[in-house]
Amino acid sequence: MTKKALIIGGGIAGPVTAMALRRAGLDCEIFEAYDRGSEGVGVFLTLAINGIEALRLLDLNDLVRDLGMDSSRMLMFNGRGRRLATVRQPSRTLKRADLYLALRDEAVRRGVRIHYGKRLTGASHTAGGVRAVFADGGTAEGDLLVGADGLHSRTRTIIDPGAPRARHVGLLNTGGFADGVEVPGEPGTYHFIFGRRAFFGYLIHPDGQVWWFANPPSRREPAPEELAAVTSEGWRATLTELFRDDTGPMLDIIGATDHIPAGWNTYDFPTVPKWSGERMVILGDAAHAASPSSGQGASMAIEDAVVLAMCLRDVPGTRDAFAAFERLRRDRVERIVAHGRRSGSGKAPGAVGALLRDLALPAVMRQVDRRNGLAWIHDHRISWEDRVPAAPAASRAGRAAAGRPSPARLRGARADAV
Repeated sequence: MTKKALIIGGGIAGPVTAMALRRAGLDCEIFEAYDRGSEGVGVFLTLAINGIEALRLLDLNDLVRDLGMDSSRMLMFNGRGRRLATVRQPSRTLKRADLYLALRDEAVRRGVRIHYGKRLTGASHTAGGVRAVFADGGTAEGDLLVGADGLHSRTRTIIDPGAPRARHVGLLNTGGFADGVEVPGEPGTYHFIFGRRAFFGYLIHPDGQVWWFANPPSRREPAPEELAAVTSEGWRATLTELFRDDTGPMLDIIGATDHIPAGWNTYDFPTVPKWSGERMVILGDAAHAASPSSGQGASMAIEDAVVLAMCLRDVPGTRDAFAAFERLRRDRVERIVAHGRRSGSGKAPGAVGALLRDLALPAVMRQVDRRNGLAWIHDHRISWEDRVPAAPAASRAGRAAAGRPSPARLRGARADAV
């Protein structure tokens, strides 16, 4: 009998997870909290080459091939216009809404059912599976439940009521699309500017539109309602003040943007102690959100979806399959979270920190580029043909006693370089 998975969350991770599980032989339904999809939501994101290669395993790479632009080169400047570093990082930058629509529509085409207005409030085990309860009073039953419900995951707190909150990293985020403005640079090259008071990034689409984002510092964590109350013109005034003393095209770009969306807080998760229960598991941002500075959020979620599907395909018993998934993923994703934290720490360091950053960053990034020091992130590959072994009973008992998975990896994935 075909197993049925209830997938909580209909953003980007949800449809990819559904398609991966269907390839592994499971039936799937997606339950999205909001009463509609994510059309028009968000600005843009980066898909690194490791995420694109994971999509290829699910025959999804053609969906993203013509979306957005190649963005494999990054130039870094300080607020006085001095170039600090050049870094190559194989990736593609896409509008978030375009990626969401492509994945959602393909999931539906492949037979995945999506239900909207289904905010998860609780879940419990049944005799042979799990029952999900939603805020509208509805329920759904399946053999297992997958939480792809993001930073503020309800699934995570159901699995572990003591689970930690996401950590605010001291930065806000906003951005937009500017038309009719001439700025320095070649299409597809990221320009990162460490301004005196805030961080700014932009790249030029081949059609001439400028895609940009800004990270104003914020020591406290504003409430979502507080951020939503700031108007587009309010953000324009704030950003203009933050960048008025910096060298670069920031003010021209901000001025040429018709609408600046409400900002949002930036978070990461140093670690989430418990990823799964007997019939429930979390993945993507629900398990290991990284700072956007890592450029790996979407790619890690896609890798998660593929590896979880392989574990459920190969490992007898849902609990053991979840344990294998965590064993194969935890070390890698937590290392990427730590990398993203370090990368973001230089965005608002203060005067002394900025001086030290400007002195050290050129040499550090030359070494990274020369030694291909980020290969451990981008060269990671998963092979769908590999079989996932179940952990020996003794190993399972040891992990349970220690509360921590072992660091085994999929055969065929390149080892992470130090």
